[in-house]
Amino acid sequence: MLKSTKHCLVTRAINCSRVFSTVEILYKPAYSPVESFSPQVLDSSHCKVKDHFTKTPIGKEAQYLFHNKKIKKATRLSVSNQAVECHLESFNLLNSPLFNKGSAFTQEEREAFKLDALLPPQINTLEEQVERAYKQLCRFKTPLAKNDFMTSMRVQNKVLYFALIKEHIKELVPIIYTPTEGDAIAAYSHRFRKPEGIFLDITDPDSIERRLSLYGEDKDVDYIVVTDSEGILGIGDQGVGGIRIAVSKLALMTLCGGIHPGRVLPVCLDVGTNNKRLARDELYMGNRFSRIRGKQYDEFVEKFIQAVKKRFPSAILHFEDFGVTNARRLLNRYKNELPCFNDDIQGTGAVVMASLIAALRHTNRTLDASKILIFGAGSAGLGIADQIVNNLVADGMSKEVARSKIYLMDRRGLILKSMEDVSSPSQYLFAKDDELASSFDSESLQEVISMVKPTCLIGCSTQAGAFNKVVIKEMYKHNPRPIIFPLSNPTRLHEAVPEDLLKWTDFNALVATGSPFPPVEGYRISENNNCFSFPGIGLGAVLSRATVISDKMIAAAVHQLASLSPLKDGDSRPGLLPSMTEINDTSSRVATAVILQAIEEGVARIENETIPGSKHEEKVNVPRDFDGCLEWVREQMWKPEYKPMVKVVHDPTIHTHQL
Repeated sequence: MLKSTKHCLVTRAINCSRVFSTVEILYKPAYSPVESFSPQVLDSSHCKVKDHFTKTPIGKEAQYLFHNKKIKKATRLSVSNQAVECHLESFNLLNSPLFNKGSAFTQEEREAFKLDALLPPQINTLEEQVERAYKQLCRFKTPLAKNDFMTSMRVQNKVLYFALIKEHIKELVPIIYTPTEGDAIAAYSHRFRKPEGIFLDITDPDSIERRLSLYGEDKDVDYIVVTDSEGILGIGDQGVGGIRIAVSKLALMTLCGGIHPGRVLPVCLDVGTNNKRLARDELYMGNRFSRIRGKQYDEFVEKFIQAVKKRFPSAILHFEDFGVTNARRLLNRYKNELPCFNDDIQGTGAVVMASLIAALRHTNRTLDASKILIFGAGSAGLGIADQIVNNLVADGMSKEVARSKIYLMDRRGLILKSMEDVSSPSQYLFAKDDELASSFDSESLQEVISMVKPTCLIGCSTQAGAFNKVVIKEMYKHNPRPIIFPLSNPTRLHEAVPEDLLKWTDFNALVATGSPFPPVEGYRISENNNCFSFPGIGLGAVLSRATVISDKMIAAAVHQLASLSPLKDGDSRPGLLPSMTEINDTSSRVATAVILQAIEEGVARIENETIPGSKHEEKVNVPRDFDGCLEWVREQMWKPEYKPMVKVVHDPTIHTHQL
């Protein structure tokens, strides 16, 4: 099917279920209830294009939206007061997770889309569907069984899936994400039911562009999460099972950040696996050879990057759970080439930095007077260290002095100048003089704390119980309001549990964790979950059409998130970060800060775009005041709600790409 340059209706079905054909995605001007399009002739530099199709609004609300010319889109992603255009019908419609409403289809929709014989007669509201689904969910006894139920719902009805999570967000985020998702990923090949996402095979690098093309036309994707599955959620190499972390992150992008679920793309780079258990498993579905590294790996990633830039030039690329040897290297290689982001490095660093700023403000301390000890110097630990350095540098401190405030420990102990041969270049930037460690055991966490006297102790080690009573008592001895963040995932790998940390410090510690924990005697335990950072950063980058995601944009996100802390003077019980129930508001505010910073830096392309349907090719205008920009952001955030529908029928003599 050829496309016109202006009124292109994308209606490709991907895998018989994934369709980009909604008013929420691309602009179409208002037409009469039933209108047949005549051939459209382009200028001499283009071929003639014929678009013949009929559009019929179904129901009074759809007709109102269809006719009302006053309802216009501020940008091509605006979703407020928009109907959904759909060319599917019958079983194809029920099998499309983006369009399926199940028992919520109205009687008019059932008749128009040939569904009346396929559904029981009772028509439900979305609220009734959520109630029924939750009752079904509660019958399952284990988190993994509940995860399976939610996965099944995600591939059947995305509106219902996200509406259910939103209604029970505190309960269900740990089910669809960490910690339960880690178990689902580890068992991926054994529990496989229906594929999601794109798999790219290192043995066939020339197929990358073709494989990506199977997922959608140019500019149909706004956000891509890619993983090579080497460092999944603290459980290591999981091969092709890592596709599920990409799917889960994108679910959070939609749930928390309002990115349209039809405009995202999960990608797994199958470069082999060093997980011997997987390679020997007869049911394992990926390449069984050892991980390929070096030149062949780099060329494979390069081809992927170039294919993304060509096919999805406006998309944000999110690197997820790459191993230590590749994560930072790839980010540094491509961060100025396209708008990309590494959540394990930058997302973790951003949310921890926000918690740290909130804790310091609450206790009337400053970052420049603090000492931070990071126990675990992998991608996450180094990302946190970098974010702290960036904030100190922004306040006028040199990088050398800023790095002197941060102490890193890995499995060999405190990183010292004599350890250059066994440290990565990024770790070695924080190396301390060996003379400093001459009088104590630099491999002992307790003795390092005794020497450093840190303001903040951060755990990224996956060493369960590392922050024991002796260690914490030593920190408390030197610091009356210690800031302690045990962040390792999943929960069983936490360095400590909040109840112990609070009791060992007489409830004077300011604690945030990497996984959800219940309150302790009225003290809410904030979760330093990346979903407080990356959805807002990603949404801001998408809506601004950023050419890069700069350090200043991330810093803007950090300070906005820190400003939302519910802590009160003299009262530490509310926790360091906002509640998960407020995540949409949090993400919209973080995105607003990111957009305004992108505009200030001159890396935003959004104001080069034309307002859809404007008579005089009017350009998009982003409000420069925070509240105005915030409202502009919210108008473009997708919400889990059923929209009125417009039936689209193609002329088969013109359109040949039919389902």
